[in-house]
Amino acid sequence: MFDLGIKIAMVVVFFAIMIGVGLYCRRHSTNVDGFVLGGRSVGPWLTAFAYGTSYFSAVVFVGYAGQFGWKYGIAATWAGIGNAILGSLLAWATLGRRTRVMTQHLNSATMPQFFEVRFDSKALKIAASAVIFIFLIPYTASLYNGLSRLFGMAFNIDYSVCVLVMAILTAVYVIAGGYMATAINDFIQGIIMIFGIIAVIAAVLGSQGGFLEALNRLGQVSDATVSTTPGVFASFFGPDPVNLLCVVVLTSLGTWGLPQMVQKFYAIKSEKAINKGMIISTLFALIVAGGCYFLGGFGRLFSDKIDIAANGYDSVVPAMLEGLSPLLLAIVVVLVLSASMSTLSSLVLTSSSTLTLDFLKGSVVKDMSEKSQLFTMRVLIAVFIAISAVIAIFQYKSNVTFIAQLMGISWGALAGAFLAPFLYGLYWKRATKASVWASFAFSCVVMIANILFKSSFPEILQSPINAGAFCMLAGLVVVPVVSIFTKAPEAEHIIKVFSCYDRKVLVSQKDAIGDVIEHEEV
Repeated sequence: MFDLGIKIAMVVVFFAIMIGVGLYCRRHSTNVDGFVLGGRSVGPWLTAFAYGTSYFSAVVFVGYAGQFGWKYGIAATWAGIGNAILGSLLAWATLGRRTRVMTQHLNSATMPQFFEVRFDSKALKIAASAVIFIFLIPYTASLYNGLSRLFGMAFNIDYSVCVLVMAILTAVYVIAGGYMATAINDFIQGIIMIFGIIAVIAAVLGSQGGFLEALNRLGQVSDATVSTTPGVFASFFGPDPVNLLCVVVLTSLGTWGLPQMVQKFYAIKSEKAINKGMIISTLFALIVAGGCYFLGGFGRLFSDKIDIAANGYDSVVPAMLEGLSPLLLAIVVVLVLSASMSTLSSLVLTSSSTLTLDFLKGSVVKDMSEKSQLFTMRVLIAVFIAISAVIAIFQYKSNVTFIAQLMGISWGALAGAFLAPFLYGLYWKRATKASVWASFAFSCVVMIANILFKSSFPEILQSPINAGAFCMLAGLVVVPVVSIFTKAPEAEHIIKVFSCYDRKVLVSQKDAIGDVIEHEEV
């Protein structure tokens, strides 16, 4: 009874803090800019943690860590390293500053608005908002999946209750405080995730005799259906380096095109904040993602407790955690709640703002006041959370497989459609609206076909993960090729769009080395 009391107390305190932050941040959400972007004045720590916690959800901790750790052994850690370097460091360095400058110049608060103004096409805005709406809902529903086994193990309560409680409490603080509430809560949740994953890794490896002993035992594991090479699960690149590379590409490069990730750059405060946020975000990813995949890499040491055929890969990590102390198990529950709620809040805020600002405003409702926009976004947040919760419960109760497949392709479809057009839109003046349409169509068609006609695909692309990675890389070729063979954008429009990069600003000597006017003796 005492053990259960510890777990309940920690969860209650966690929820109380989240709600308190939401109510505190109501003063920042009195207009559209404040509700969606926090007034574009969010500092580096909050932005970096908002980026990181939106990146890593319970899907990573329970699903991906278990699945890829089981398949690739300790080499799965490369996915976490790729997330840190490619998904965080290079994403911030390449997209951060230009996104912040151009989106403010174009007065765009969402990715569809960026496509509309950058490529001078309202139809692109509507199409982009449709893609986001279609593919973010199943992605949102997937966030609940990691909670079922852990909550059942910790509290012995029904999964549906877990989903409903999490959905209601997330809705309260997002509706009340908007982006600023999610950013502050993401920071708190990020701290929990960092210390939680370190504590869990130490406990799990300690139960196996320490790191070296666990690695030695992992080297003795064999599975002839995967590889006949001795010690392959403890090797540098694991049993399947090609598919592992596809995992790294999808889970790392994907952040460059996901609207809920890129939108974090819209809100950052200053140049210094971008540089500092880049370092913080990279370290966060290295600890959290690297730690999750590293932990999952030892999953096969618990094979006596795991039945992959009957329970799937989602059972790997919970089986590894069964022997933890009540206090550590409570930390794990709060960790998974943090990972799920932070990503859920980001996704529903993105979905509601996109549908309101990019579809309803001006298209369905011609004259939509700012008060009406705020009210509509808040209502849609509740609607999106409710829909995703219903889908998650329906899938759990009925085991409908096509929903799980649809969740799997969401990341690939979104990132594949948006990555190349957004990147080229920031850097290349010659990118055309036709090339954006081509990128949207190519990725959506390929990923939907991957569900319906999977057996017709080459073997390497039958996996939604590999197909998603292919779409992202293909988009980087499709956009320039189509642009070259289609009508160039109007010169006058392009000059206006890119003039933001030519504006002269005064900075201190420590931020930029200017011309020396005269020699000074020091």
